Amino acid sequence: MQRLEGKVALITGASRGIGRAIAVAFGQAGASVAVTARSTQALETLATEVGQGRGEALAMTADLNVAADIQRIADTALNRFGRIDILVNNAGIVHPRVDLVDFDPALWRQVIDVNLVAAAMLTKAILPSMIANQSGKIINLSSIGGRRGDKGRSAYRVTKAGLISLTESVAAEVKPHGIDAVCICPGGVDTEGYREAFGSRGRTENPKLMRPQEIASLAVFLASDESSAVTGTAIDAFGSANPLFT
Repeated sequence: MQRLEGKVALITGASRGIGRAIAVAFGQAGASVAVTARSTQALETLATEVGQGRGEALAMTADLNVAADIQRIADTALNRFGRIDILVNNAGIVHPRVDLVDFDPALWRQVIDVNLVAAAMLTKAILPSMIANQSGKIINLSSIGGRRGDKGRSAYRVTKAGLISLTESVAAEVKPHGIDAVCICPGGVDTEGYREAFGSRGRTENPKLMRPQEIASLAVFLASDESSAVTGTAIDAFGSANPLFT
């Protein structure tokens, strides 16, 4: 039996990067997967790939900066599958380095809304179904940046620190209902978002960057029944970017 066979997962920010890698890995592990992002074409391609496994795939184009879209994602996925066993809050905006004094206030608020508020509101929308089933896994994607601040990264790092605290708070609330909430804090990962934000050529320029599949493998474990002892915590997956190595 595959590790996630018979499970239903909902993954945000799934059109590329870590979210895409998690969706593919979940499908390979036997889960049915609902994926959402802003790019319809990329989602449809992903859904086709995920659907080649044992489970089904559902693509939903949405903008997490729009409150109505958050509820629509939850309603559509629940109507299609009847339940959500695993929620992965991965969607996020990675902004270029800019000091707070020069930060566009509209962008600052957008980063907060997409990276943190949307994760909280989608979790809120999915929780009644998980509570009714007395089971569930919530996985939030934070970052090494959630562990401390950094010059020019205020909005992003505030949201990632907030996701760690959100994970701890939600875990304390839902454990009596058989639900686990955990957080992954990746170090540098070679994703399209990373390359765009930092003008990077990825691993060809910085071999210390991890591959998205490395984080996906951890997510599969956390989404499985094997991780029943893990909840209310943030797991550092820093790779070669670990401060211990510097």
